[in-house]
Parts: sequence; structure tokens; C-alpha cells
Amino acid sequence: MDVIETKVDKKDPQYLENYGRMEAMVARLNEELRIAREVRSEKALGRLAEQNKLSVRKRLELLLDKNTPVLEIAPLAAYDMYDKGVHGAGSVVVIGVIHGREVLVTANDPTIKGGTIYPMGVKKGLRCQTIAMENRLPLISLVDSGGAYLPLQSEVFPDVDDGGRIFYNQA
Repeated sequence: MDVIETKVDKKDPQYLENYGRMEAMVARLNEELRIAREVRSEKALGRLAEQNKLSVRKRLELLLDKNTPVLEIAPLAAYDMYDKGVHGAGSVVVIGVIHGREVLVTANDPTIKGGTIYPMGVKKGLRCQTIAMENRLPLISLVDSGGAYLPLQSEVFPDVDDGGRIFYNQA
């Protein structure tokens, strides 16, 4: 394979400034991803423990084949929305491998508002259904949900491409 030679001067002050800014942005992105994946209230974690339930990520870890690639879909969905408390739009969605077969798995996170579904969670769910259909992936849903988030229910079901479409697609 041919190697493309670079003409970038890695000692140039503009390069170093840009590199530093990019490093800061990547660090911020990684911190936001960590928060979205790990930070939960003590109350929610306590409730999960009281009910003797596994965390959503532990359930996925046990379901998927070990030592196989996993691609998480939209871990920052609903970022900076809903008072910053609905990480990943309330669900974890991955493309992974089960018994050697690539699959798409979606799982409500009961530690986020009891697993209730927010409007952006509906959008994320619909997008994941589309990805599964377009790529001929079986779709597995791990549901632990309180249903629609009632204060925003008028935004969850009203349109052809909202909440009801998820159930239509499943049928």
C-alpha cells in the first residue's frame, strides 16, 4: 500500500494550537460519554438493587457473545435536554453478536426515570428499528419501562413517526 506523505508541520504554532483545542474537545466528549454510560442517582441504583435487577449494561454484557465487537448507537441522544438527566434518551442500543449472529439490541434503562420513554427516546427507537431493517438485523428489545413519560405524553404519540410507529413496526 502506498503511504501518503504529509506536509503538515507538527511544530507549527497554528498546528499546535489546533491540536490542543482538539485534545480538549475529545476529552470533553469522552467525559460526556462516561457520564451518559455511568452516572446514575444513588436512589435509582438503590431501587435496582432492592428489586434484585441487573443494570442495563450488565444485562447486555451477559446477553452478547464475549470478546466480540459492540457498537453503541446514539449514547448521547437527548444530550442537554430534559434537565440533562435522560442519558442516551433513556435507553442503551447496541449492535452486537449473539451466538455468532449480528443483532441489534435495545434496552430501556430503568435507572433513568424508571425507564420511561421520552420523545427523543421514541426517535432513537425508530431510528434503531430502521437500522435493523435496512441491515437485516434481528432486533431484540429488553424492556423494563414505566411506559411513556406522562408529563410529555402529548409529544410521544401524536404523529405517524412517533410512539405508535414503534408498535406498528414490531407487528
